[in-house]
Amino acid sequence: MDEVRPRAGRPRSEQARQAVLHAVDDLLVEVGYAALTMKGIAERAGVGRQTIYRWWSTKAEVLFEAAITDAAKELGDTPRATTIDDVVAYLDGAERFLTTSPAGVAYRVLVGEAQHDPEVARLLGSAALFDRPVDGVLTRGIERGDIAPAVPFAEAAAILTGPVFYRALTGAGGPVVPTGVLAAALLAAVQDLAHRHQETA
Repeated sequence: MDEVRPRAGRPRSEQARQAVLHAVDDLLVEVGYAALTMKGIAERAGVGRQTIYRWWSTKAEVLFEAAITDAAKELGDTPRATTIDDVVAYLDGAERFLTTSPAGVAYRVLVGEAQHDPEVARLLGSAALFDRPVDGVLTRGIERGDIAPAVPFAEAAAILTGPVFYRALTGAGGPVVPTGVLAAALLAAVQDLAHRHQETA
């Protein structure tokens, strides 16, 4: 997973950084994105505004770093016994992150802002939150022989993540089929993608 890189200048105080990242999560919940300001973040974190602007240019950058920092901890990649179990665990973890985690809420807010703000869209494209766990699922699936080695990881990740994003961003209800059935259908789509990619290579 890529990381937000600090701007040039003096090294960050890790204590101040953590205070800012906690502050932006709290304020997002309390006042919403539109009312979120760099001044408010600085005041809540107990740091000067110059400290904020030394490391981040916009509130979106602060919020994005908070999201990816927490996502690295929350979107774990613990191997399961089978590839189906791996997919189920990934779907459950991704949905839980997007719907209940403060970091996931922050990420969803930024996805909404990205629809009309090119800079936020660029920011979101600079680091993929779900790459690490998806790569783990695909790599182990290939090692087990459940997924063809030719599978293109980026397209396969879109197949596995798409349903979770749809439900989280639209507020749609739970799946019509049990999670295991959904996981099997997604895995079959990934395997079909791998075969098609192999045929056209």
